[in-house]
Formats: sequence, C-alpha cells, structure tokens
Amino acid sequence: MLPYGNTAEAEAALGRSLTALEALWFRYSAGIPDYILYYHNILFLLVIFTLVPLPLAFLELRLPSAISPYKLQPKVRLPPGTFLQCYKDVMWVFLLAVGPLQLVSYPTIKMIGIRTGLPLPSLGEMAAQLAVYFLIEDYGNYWIHRLLHGKWGYEKIHRIHHEFTAPIGFAAPYAHWAEVLILGIPAFIGPMLAPGHMITFWLWIILRQMEAIETHSGYDFPLNPTKYIPFYGGAEYHDYHHYVGGQSQSNFASVFTYCDYLYGTDKGYRFHKAHQSKLKEDQWRMNDQTGEVDAANYNQKSE
Repeated sequence: MLPYGNTAEAEAALGRSLTALEALWFRYSAGIPDYILYYHNILFLLVIFTLVPLPLAFLELRLPSAISPYKLQPKVRLPPGTFLQCYKDVMWVFLLAVGPLQLVSYPTIKMIGIRTGLPLPSLGEMAAQLAVYFLIEDYGNYWIHRLLHGKWGYEKIHRIHHEFTAPIGFAAPYAHWAEVLILGIPAFIGPMLAPGHMITFWLWIILRQMEAIETHSGYDFPLNPTKYIPFYGGAEYHDYHHYVGGQSQSNFASVFTYCDYLYGTDKGYRFHKAHQSKLKEDQWRMNDQTGEVDAANYNQKSE
C-alpha cells in the first residue's frame, strides 16, 4: 500500500511530477495492501496456464494442416481428450501446490525487499534484473532437472512430466506436485539476490511461464522472435529431450543451452542434429541424381 494520500503527496515526496505509468500505478495500487498485490501472481498463472497454450491447441485439433509443416513430431496426433485431461491435471496441481506456495511465500517476498512503491523502475533496470533472474533460474533448474533424471528421482517424481513424449503447451507445468515445488525454488533465488519492484516480479513470473509453454509447444516456427535470443534453446531443443524420454541424458536446460554445452550434456542432441543433416544431404543428392537420370532418359527419347 502506498504511503501517500493523493498524487500531490506522491509528487512532493519524489520531487517531480508522476509519469503516466506512475500515475496509473498510483491509482491502482494506492489502497491495495502489498500482500494482495503479490497474490496477483495466482491470477496471472491461472490465466497463462489456461489461455497461452489455447490458440496452438485449437489449430492442432481443428486445423492441423495449417501448422503441420512446423510440427516437430508430425506422426504424433493427440486426441482432444488428452488436451483436456492434461489441463485438468495441471489445474489440480495448481490448486494443491502452486496456489498454496504463492499464499505462504509472501513473507519471504517481503523480507527480501520486493517493493511496491514509487518511483517505478526504468526499462533498463527491469531488463537487467530480468536477465539476472533468467540466468540464475536457468542454472539452478539445469542441475535440479539433471538430478531428477537419476533413477530414484525419475521413477518417483519426474516420470510424470515425461508422459508426454511429444509435448504440448498445456504440458509445460504438467508434473508431480513435488517437482513443481522443487523447481519453483530457483525462480525465487534471482529476486532474492537482486530484489526489484513488484511489477518486475510479475513480469518475471509471466515471461518464465510463457517461455516454458513455448518450449513445450511441439512446434518450431521459423519467424519465432525467440530464435534471435543468444543461447536460447526453444521448442526444438527441448522436444528432443522429451522424444528420448526417461533415458535422456541430454538437453536438461530450461531456457538457455550454455549449461548443456559446458557440461557436455548436449552431445546426444548434437549427434542427432548431425545425423539429420546427413540424411537430408543424402536425400538431396539422391534427388539430384534421379533428376539427372530422368533428364538423360528424356533426351534419349527426344532423339
């Protein structure tokens, strides 16, 4: 809750006029307690888990031919009931684990110094903090994910997430409730080390979940803007991890690929890519030779 009775008091405290965004933030948050602002995350996550995967799921179920050229595992077609059951299971874990985690974690957020007041952070400050959050979470997620592929961790916890060998957007948070809680830890370490504004924290939660949904989408679109992010894994990279399944010791990264490269856990993927490239080259060579033979036969017939 902001400690100002009106905008005049806020401007007097800042020594300047409020920006348009600050005035909007003041009007919205001035009378709302900080813990209620923090609990907005519950609504954001619910909306993201529900709406973000929906357009691609609709196209896959209703207009598959429109996007089939970009499907990473084109032979796999899931029935509508699988999409619906996946969403129900995700919402069940949301009620049991994600929502309660958000409710009990507010004291921690308050303790580490996530602020709600004025001034609002600059775009540069937000970008720098978000970069830190992504890098720290990615590193922690890599090692937890790698440990979960051990015998005990996989059989007891992580195998549920791998029920989708060809992932879909709704399956991004589809996992054992314990995995959801464990993998939530690295997401809080970045904000703890570099605390910022509540808006930055909101944006962090939103972007991270949208990234996870995009990575599990099962489609690799050529004009996807994330392709221009350095070391970004993306859907193709993570799809290989699900394709291999429980035996996979490759592509543990959640967002970026540098950990897999540094620790040598992308060798299987690189071999797979090299093999695919060779098959394509062989196919092109065969097509060229076939074309030359056909042309020669045509010339002989013409003569």
